[in-house]
Amino acid sequence: MAETKHWSKMQERGTYLGIQVLLFVYQLFGRKVLSFFLYPVVAYLYFTGGASKQASKEYWQQIFSVKKSTKRFTHRVGVAHFYSFAQSAFDKIDAWMGRITPEDIIYSQEHPIAELQEKQQGAVFIGSHLGNLEVCRALGHGRYQTRINVLVFTHHAVEFNKVMKKINANSNVDLIQATHVGADLAILLKERIDNGEILVIAGDRTSVTSQGRVIYSPFLGKPAPFSQGAFILASILDCPVYFLFCLKEKAHYRVIFEHVADSLKFSRKNRQESLAAVVNKYAQRLEYYCLAYPFQWFNFFDFWRNDQDVVRNVNEPNSTNEKLE
Repeated sequence: MAETKHWSKMQERGTYLGIQVLLFVYQLFGRKVLSFFLYPVVAYLYFTGGASKQASKEYWQQIFSVKKSTKRFTHRVGVAHFYSFAQSAFDKIDAWMGRITPEDIIYSQEHPIAELQEKQQGAVFIGSHLGNLEVCRALGHGRYQTRINVLVFTHHAVEFNKVMKKINANSNVDLIQATHVGADLAILLKERIDNGEILVIAGDRTSVTSQGRVIYSPFLGKPAPFSQGAFILASILDCPVYFLFCLKEKAHYRVIFEHVADSLKFSRKNRQESLAAVVNKYAQRLEYYCLAYPFQWFNFFDFWRNDQDVVRNVNEPNSTNEKLE
C-alpha cells in the first residue's frame, strides 16, 4: 500500500537557491520572456510530478463530476493547471516588489479595511490556497497603512519569504512562522489584533502537528478534512472574522471579503456543532469559487484523504500547546 504523506511533509520541488535563480532571471528578462521559456519546464515537472500530478487529476475529476460535465481529465488540462501555479509565483514576486497596487484590485463589494481602521479594530481573514493570498499585501499600501500578519506553516514558505524580504525589506506584511501554535503565539496575535492589525490564515490545510483535529465537510462531491485550528484561533482572538479570496482575472485581481461574524463564539454546550457549521460554510464557499476559478486551485496533494491515515514525521515533537490546531 502506498504511503500517504501529510501535505507539510511532501517534498517541495524548489529550493532557496532555485527561488533566487528564478528571481534573477525574472528581474533580468522580465515576466513575458520568462513565461515563454517556463512552459517546457512546467511540462517536465508535471510529467515527473508523481503525487502532485495525481492530485491534480483527482481534483479535476471532482470538478467535472460536480459540474456534471462530459469533459475528462487530460494531460493538457494537467499541464495548464501546473502552468497556472507557476504563474502564481510571479504574482507573488510582483506583490512583494510593489507592482500590484490598489489600482490593480477589483473588490466584489466594499472591503472592510476602512471601517476596521476607523474603529482601530483588528480582524481575522481566513483565506485559502485558491488564488493568491500574497495579493493581500496591496491592502496595506496607499491609503490604508494597515499591517498584515500572515501565518505560514512550512520551511518552504520561510525560504521563499527570505528571498522576498531581500526585494522589499520595508514590507507592511509580517510573516509569522507557526509550526506549533501555542499560548505564546496566541498572546502575540491577540496583541496585534488589539492594535488594529490584520491576521491572515489559510483554512484549507490540516494541522502540521495535531493529527485528526479536523472536521469532514462536503467539498466538491466528497467529504474532505478541514482543520479546526483557524476557526478556533479566530474565536480566541474575539474580533471580526471574514473569509478572504484573492482571484486573478486577466491583468487584475478580484478580492472578495465575506463577513462571517463580528466575533466568532462557540458555546460550551454546542461547541462542536457550531464549529462544524462555520467550517461547513467555509468549505461551501471554497467550493463555489473553485468551480468558478478551477485553474487557481494550488493544493497539490490528496485533499480528500482520511487525516487519520496520513503518515507524518515520527520525530515531530509533541506539544501540550497544540489545542489551537
